[in-house]
Amino acid sequence: MKSTLSSLAALALLAAAPAAITSGAPVTPAPAPAWKLLDVDGKPVTSAQFKGKVVVLDFWATWCPPCKTEIPGYVKLQKKYADDGLVIVGVSVDTEGPAPVKKFMKDYGINYPIVMGDDDIVAAFAPIEGYPTTFIIDRDGKIRNKKLGREATESYEKEILAVLKPSAP
Repeated sequence: MKSTLSSLAALALLAAAPAAITSGAPVTPAPAPAWKLLDVDGKPVTSAQFKGKVVVLDFWATWCPPCKTEIPGYVKLQKKYADDGLVIVGVSVDTEGPAPVKKFMKDYGINYPIVMGDDDIVAAFAPIEGYPTTFIIDRDGKIRNKKLGREATESYEKEILAVLKPSAP
């Protein structure tokens, strides 16, 4: 696991650079890869658990400055849209195990599931060119949007709503 995740750690610097900050971009809808990972308490979490929901799948790390900037907005969005079927899932690519991730979750008041990423999920969603890399997956399990880098919550909320409530103005 450390080989791919460690090499991608260097790529997090791309996401920190202003030039790498990109807005979410619609993509040709394609089925999202199925996955099964462990949460920070060692319990299995699968993509199948979120069937029928709109999932924001966020690849991030505790040491990633743009991730730290973006996560408070995800906490707000999860609270605001949970009843509408939104689920934010954080995929931690930290290689030091769940302990620092648990502390981070507590410090940031994270109210959504966090799973510990591995080489398989990184490869399944490749290319991941830096952190954060975030996908919006629709209720039918298709990837509808991908972004690299941080984006203002208000702006990304519009991208999420385009999938969560497509008939909304």
